[in-house]
Amino acid sequence: MFRPLRRASQALTLEECIQILKRESTMVLGVSGDDGYPYTVPLNFVYTDPDAARPLGTIGFHCAVSGHKLDAIRRDEKVSVCVISRDKVNAPLRATDFESVIAFGKARILTEPDELRKAALKIGDKYARDYRADCEAETEDTIRRGTLACVEITLEHISGKRAKHLMQ
Repeated sequence: MFRPLRRASQALTLEECIQILKRESTMVLGVSGDDGYPYTVPLNFVYTDPDAARPLGTIGFHCAVSGHKLDAIRRDEKVSVCVISRDKVNAPLRATDFESVIAFGKARILTEPDELRKAALKIGDKYARDYRADCEAETEDTIRRGTLACVEITLEHISGKRAKHLMQ
């Protein structure tokens, strides 16, 4: 169903891909946008380890309750994400020192207050661990006001690649 990596010799292991997903802070989400155009948007995210129901883990993010990405997810749950871990032009080699991960999955907009709370606090723990009380208060306020949306992407395929000259 998913294409194999064309340059398999440059492939990252699944473990390396997961480490990048855990470490990095920004992903680019790709959805089927309006009028057949792809729509991509950079977002902060959190990766959650695999479990029996989700063998490749999940990616979560939060956003406003309306907008282009949520409209697109409502139309088509299939999404892709790209996370760039390393990106530096290497002029002497006329190349780029890069590592990146691309993943595909199905997105689900969370609706239950307990799901929203758990997802939002997971994101808060990644980006603002020292401000847990503030995150909890803000999460409760946005749930009460109905202004918080969280999305969970159940990953179905993950691949990663590194620049050929960086392979060991």
